Amino acid sequence: MKGLRTLLAISLATLGLAAHANPPEVDDSDLPAWAEKQLGPFHARVSRWVESTSRRIDGFFGTTDALSVDTDSYLRLSQEWDWREGEPFDQDLGARFRLDLPTTEERLRLIIESEPDETRGTLSERESALSDDPANSLGDLLVGLNRLGDKDKTRHWNTRVGAGIKLRLPLEPYVRLTSQRLWTLQEGPWQLHSDNRLSWFNGDGYSARTRWDLGRPLDEQRHLRFLTNVQWRETVDHLEFSQVVELNHRLNRRSVLRTSGGVIGESGSNPAIEDSYLEVRFRRDIHKGFTFLDVAPSLHFPRDAGRDPRWALTLRLEMYFRRHIDRVSL
Repeated sequence: MKGLRTLLAISLATLGLAAHANPPEVDDSDLPAWAEKQLGPFHARVSRWVESTSRRIDGFFGTTDALSVDTDSYLRLSQEWDWREGEPFDQDLGARFRLDLPTTEERLRLIIESEPDETRGTLSERESALSDDPANSLGDLLVGLNRLGDKDKTRHWNTRVGAGIKLRLPLEPYVRLTSQRLWTLQEGPWQLHSDNRLSWFNGDGYSARTRWDLGRPLDEQRHLRFLTNVQWRETVDHLEFSQVVELNHRLNRRSVLRTSGGVIGESGSNPAIEDSYLEVRFRRDIHKGFTFLDVAPSLHFPRDAGRDPRWALTLRLEMYFRRHIDRVSL
């Protein structure tokens, strides 16, 4: 209970930032000066190490272009606190990294990453998570080659083929096929994006996932999305599906508010809605575009609780290490 009170106090303080997020900002940090002095040099050193490691490996396998071509390599550290009504308080320290080596050959990339999409669990676990970091991400290290497609996904299906091994004993080979397509409906403003994956892991068998994202901007600050996900995994041998509606509101260049509602179900011999929920998520860039804070209260109506309402609250702090960081987004 003490941990929950602390979590509530922190979340209320954070939500207070949202209430004052609309005035113009002249600073890039919410941290005190002493913390900024300690954090800045540490972040710069680790970011240089991540990028230089990627370029050294790429230069060994590839060409001297590794010194000049932009890479998609990064390291992300996170701390998450999770409270759900009727369940024990939970907290997780996570790490996710990716080394993207793009110059070994045209459209051929050597990828080293700490988690495959296939290990992220059920759709219910995905929807309830604030990020895509699985708890055992460091135990699912992949090394493989990706063959990139050369098609413009606004005109054709863009397909990527990958294969490699999962570095755990015994070594586990995998093959993965992904395809993407983007349509602009009647010349806008609606856009429909399709993202599909079919994969095989020696230990887990086959899995398939399709995601359809229909969205449009309402104005310069707000964006509406309708998300449909369908997933099948051989290990559980039944379909999972989810339908989510999101309204994303950019409060300013450092703060975003997402309001969403969704249903999650399973389709077997007796299709059923396993959970429905409402969630408000506030995301804040608290320090110079590489340190972020998320607060997400939600209300769930799970099937296993007789559809009785269950409150939940998640607080997440994360830090990115790379040369170039995208601004706060959802």
